[in-house]
Amino acid sequence: MIRSAIFIILFGYALLMTAEASEYGVARVSAPVLNTPDFKSVFGGAKGKTLKVDRCGQVRELEYIAMPGTLFTISKKQHSGTVDVYQVETDEYSAPPNVRLHVEGRFLKLERTAPAPRKPVLPPREEILSALRSSAGSPYVWGGNVTSGVPELAAWFYKDISEADRGRLTLAGLDCSGLLYHATGGWTPRNTSQLTSFGQGVAITGKQSIEIASLLQPLDLIVWNGHVIIVLDSQTAIESRLACGKPGGGGVVMTPLSQRIAEIMHTRSPTNTWPVSTKHENSFVVRRWYGQ
Repeated sequence: MIRSAIFIILFGYALLMTAEASEYGVARVSAPVLNTPDFKSVFGGAKGKTLKVDRCGQVRELEYIAMPGTLFTISKKQHSGTVDVYQVETDEYSAPPNVRLHVEGRFLKLERTAPAPRKPVLPPREEILSALRSSAGSPYVWGGNVTSGVPELAAWFYKDISEADRGRLTLAGLDCSGLLYHATGGWTPRNTSQLTSFGQGVAITGKQSIEIASLLQPLDLIVWNGHVIIVLDSQTAIESRLACGKPGGGGVVMTPLSQRIAEIMHTRSPTNTWPVSTKHENSFVVRRWYGQ
């Protein structure tokens, strides 16, 4: 009995030391990345039935959903109930200033030495366009980039959820840059602050909406810091839009290209490059990235 107890203690201590010594984590499955370590208050709550949302129904603690194989560098570990939560960094996501990223331990495979990072392969143009079109009608989810959601959230954080609520509670849906990220298999940057300088700029300064539309090619991005619209063809654009307070709350929609550009130009001016200062942020740019 004494030998068995000692073995169990030593084995548990070895596991603890291994976890403490681990400096890297690899996402086992699609993994929600939050700007708070308090996963339990966001997913499930005290009774395992709620999702923490704002007045528009969005989880503002969600930064994005890391794809399987995403490599994280672990900087800190803390206990949360019976699980561990890790403060992490990753080359695949540029966090806003002063934001710390956190992943719950069950989503990670811990490593003591750095594994090879995930190497996304850019799909063919038509495959990306097909994935974009197939996403039409998906709900808007702030930080979302997985149309089917994260099933582990249902298994680990919730109790007795209905099928009607499953998609919402497991973050099934897309935000604007998440739409592109999903369609490209995580090849493109995950936030609009990076997309404003992604690829090469298209010269649009001083042009009218019809002129701008005539210059655009499939997969060109109409983008500003906060939103991105993707060109499908010479007639059509696609985007994921939040419609706070309206039935459905918004989602992925396709609109006539010239019409959408004209709408944007009611409040924003076309410019060739995104301004460095915040003085002229009532602008938009067009970025051409595919094949560049």
